[in-house]
Amino acid sequence: MHNRMMVTGAGSGLGREIALRWARDGWQLALSDVNEAGLEQTLKMVREAGGDGFSMRCDVRDYSQLVAFAQACEEKLGGIDIVVNNAGVASGGFFDELSLEDWDWQIAINLMGVVKGCKAFLPLVQKSKGKIINIASMAALMQAPGMSNYNVAKAGVVALSESLLVELRQAEVGVHVVCPSFFQTNLLDSFRGPTPNVKAQIGKLLESSPITAADIADYIHQQVGKGEFMILPHDEGRKAWKVKQQNPQAIYDEMALLAEKKRSKSKAL
Repeated sequence: MHNRMMVTGAGSGLGREIALRWARDGWQLALSDVNEAGLEQTLKMVREAGGDGFSMRCDVRDYSQLVAFAQACEEKLGGIDIVVNNAGVASGGFFDELSLEDWDWQIAINLMGVVKGCKAFLPLVQKSKGKIINIASMAALMQAPGMSNYNVAKAGVVALSESLLVELRQAEVGVHVVCPSFFQTNLLDSFRGPTPNVKAQIGKLLESSPITAADIADYIHQQVGKGEFMILPHDEGRKAWKVKQQNPQAIYDEMALLAEKKRSKSKAL
């Protein structure tokens, strides 16, 4: 193991914390994001934490940029051992309010960005017999109301990861998928939705979450070490998923009530 990791969306939030967690073990980090200022900051923090590496601006919607990033990893680091497809954007709105553009934007970044990251880096990770870590969301498993485009994109990331898990076992490439619940992050900076009050509601959810992005990065580090495929960093997320596996209808009823609440709130405002 040469200890080289690539992280997309590394300019802030969970991407930055994942980079820092592995940097503390002395890893070489290849960092990308569309936010160059955040990216420079992360690289500086990585070096202070005991790691090293390089950063490169990369929009995950553009496959050629991801291929160039993979080439840079080969030239500068001699390859990659762990690929972290983390870049993502938040979104919300009831299905009848969401435009097809909202759908295209969400799928292009949150789903196809991960597909393209896997595709561009697969040759490197096969060569190193490394690992792929895809960041999905509890939304992929629970399908909360008022964010169908986000739910679908993230559920796609889970299905992609399951497909890769079984296809790449023979090649000795490990695959992991992470489903965090809401946590304190700047995901809302990229938030797009038809109604500003939805953004405020999600903001409240984020504030009430006691677990930080750094805590989640720690948990991911620990579970990847154990070889766990489906990584659910939140205790309440693990509980909810257990309930859904045994009694999906209970969750659907709960979510339908939540939908009513959300709708009456947005009408009230």
